[in-house]
Amino acid sequence: MRILLLTQWFDPEPTFKGLTFAKALVDRGHEVEVLTGFPNYPGGRLYPGYHVRLRQRESRAGIRITRVALYPSHDHSALRRAANYISFAVAAATLGPLSVLRPEVIYVYHPPATVVLPAILLKTIRRVPFVLDVNDLWPDTLAATGMVTHQTLLRGVGAFCRLGYRSAAQIVVVSPGFKQALVDRGVPAEKIEVIYNWCDEAAITHAQSDAPILHEAGVEGRFNVVFAGNMGRAQALSSVLHAAKLIAEKAPRVQFVFVGGGVDVAALKAEAGELALHNVRFLPGRPTVEVAPLLAAADVLLVHLRDDPLFAITIPSKVYAYMAVGRPILMAVRGDAADLVTQAGCGLFCEPEQPWSIAEGVQRLAATAPNVLRQIGQNGREFYFRTLCLDVGVRHFEALFGSVVR
Repeated sequence: MRILLLTQWFDPEPTFKGLTFAKALVDRGHEVEVLTGFPNYPGGRLYPGYHVRLRQRESRAGIRITRVALYPSHDHSALRRAANYISFAVAAATLGPLSVLRPEVIYVYHPPATVVLPAILLKTIRRVPFVLDVNDLWPDTLAATGMVTHQTLLRGVGAFCRLGYRSAAQIVVVSPGFKQALVDRGVPAEKIEVIYNWCDEAAITHAQSDAPILHEAGVEGRFNVVFAGNMGRAQALSSVLHAAKLIAEKAPRVQFVFVGGGVDVAALKAEAGELALHNVRFLPGRPTVEVAPLLAAADVLLVHLRDDPLFAITIPSKVYAYMAVGRPILMAVRGDAADLVTQAGCGLFCEPEQPWSIAEGVQRLAATAPNVLRQIGQNGREFYFRTLCLDVGVRHFEALFGSVVR
């Protein structure tokens, strides 16, 4: 099949539906092309070597990539964030149909929902069906994170999303809860397929036991609780800092390590200083291959999101990496994510945004025998490679693309 990947985010930006996905499809005999933007996520600044142009072509691993202009931004400003999303959508909609070869099927990665605009135009002009992969539920996420509060705007975004659902030949969602949410909004259940995400398996499986990040984190002789990834409003990590405060005297061997970037990093560092926390470390964000040794060396891997109904149907992408690396998970997210960890038998649930519950969960795991912790982690790793890994996911997508083309 000739497959076009339409996504605002693509390598070198961190994304599991990027180059790895494209190469896996090529390895299975398909012809893949990519229509994307200039890399600026998550910092909102262009990556070294890139300059915004109207259009730029490049090739990675033999895959043809067309980048179109956008306004680079990713901060607290709703206006600048909207400009980032809309600029890419308009550029891809106007330049895309003239810039890509005619595919047989288009894969469309959402978020942002604005990517539906070029998807519909490509479908109409090139007469090609598209599969919409919904990784983020809009307008719910916009409201839950406080990015958009104006009800008229939220209703407008919701109407635009419904247009995308109607226009798509098939819809992929990343959790059972997402599927039910779309069914409740009038999308036919038979049009929706649940395909779980995966992680950067190559980086995870080649973690080095003597990597520099381990010395930077000071893991030796500590019971390390590691949070890796974006630190923004949705993660609500202030609660974790207060849990660290509660546990400081009761379990002095416990250390919380935060590694990553995001709009709340500076505020979290300031709060840790105000709380006089000596059991917390912050490390800057870096590629998965460099973070993987820290994940592998952790005693516990933490997942935390705000206690919001939206996140009860969300499975954070870090869950897959945590499972693949084979370490116990402390899950401070309700719903589908907690159910997945329970099903795999690879961790404990604690109440999100409740410092006492987070502290209690950490203490329970810290008191668990090392061999039991190893088995809990191994449960997650076996579950991941049996049911969630890249090979399983790509085969599901391949079958879905084939059914749409037929």
